[in-house]
Amino acid sequence: MRRICAVNRIVRPVSGILLRRLALASIIANVGIVVTGGAVRLTASGLGCPTWPRCTDDSYVTTPEMGVYGVIEFGNRMLTFAVALIALATLLAVLAHRPRRPGLLALAVGVFLGIPAQAVLGGITVLTNLNPWVVGLHFLASMAVIAAAYALWRRIGDPDGPTVAVVPAPLRALARVTTGVTVAVLIVGTWVTGSGPHAGDHGAARNGLDPETISQVHADGVFLLIGLSVALIFAFRAVGAQRATRAAIVLVAVELGQGLIGFVQYFTHVPAILVGAHMLGSCLVLLAALSVQWSTRERRPVTPAADVAATHAEESVPVTA
Repeated sequence: MRRICAVNRIVRPVSGILLRRLALASIIANVGIVVTGGAVRLTASGLGCPTWPRCTDDSYVTTPEMGVYGVIEFGNRMLTFAVALIALATLLAVLAHRPRRPGLLALAVGVFLGIPAQAVLGGITVLTNLNPWVVGLHFLASMAVIAAAYALWRRIGDPDGPTVAVVPAPLRALARVTTGVTVAVLIVGTWVTGSGPHAGDHGAARNGLDPETISQVHADGVFLLIGLSVALIFAFRAVGAQRATRAAIVLVAVELGQGLIGFVQYFTHVPAILVGAHMLGSCLVLLAALSVQWSTRERRPVTPAADVAATHAEESVPVTA
């Protein structure tokens, strides 16, 4: 009996507060590695380690002969392990949480497995000499992992009851369209990057698209996205959906900030520091769009079976004078 008590004191269920903090840390870590990955490219350190999974043909770590470029690239590779450890801690916390909650395990596993998948894509970018299309796919895969981490964080904060819409169906459809346009803008943004000057290495190829033309296409998508987001503000306000209205206002604010950075970097010949800020802004736009999507519905707490039975019993009792 004493041994059982000792084990129970050592192995305790993880609290919901700790679980949500770990999920938030996972979001921050995945956004952070996008920014540091951008720093690798913007400092022309993309081939600082010229091969993968080794840093050189003979070493898994950088060597003095590779200079600062090797240090930057190898450092970013090491950050992948830190992000993976946070994802693993979140997964283990989900497994230790009691009572077990539906949906959390699948999301936690998805985030955790997304990290090594990202590492493999990163390796392919090196092995293909920073092919711009592969680099773009690497960035979009990061966005997918961030989206999964955000879904996990929000799901932890929700109760386990049924999902109920808080806005009419047409507005939910408009929110989905806005999210879709957000994804499209991110995709076209990778094409703009692939046509620009920051290849990640002086010898890396570009995608061959005309920078001015594809930048205009990207700008048109941004204008459409802002228009849809402003429409969401007025539509949500008209139906009295306050939480959704606030989420849409935040989305528009983030989009305007991101758009401003984009225009300034275009007319100042794409300075590296603004490109890095733009990459961070892309992550924030995605998170804000997901917040709007999440605000169109809510989960209700689970009604205990005993309460439901009692309610039905009261409703079945005839009222007498």
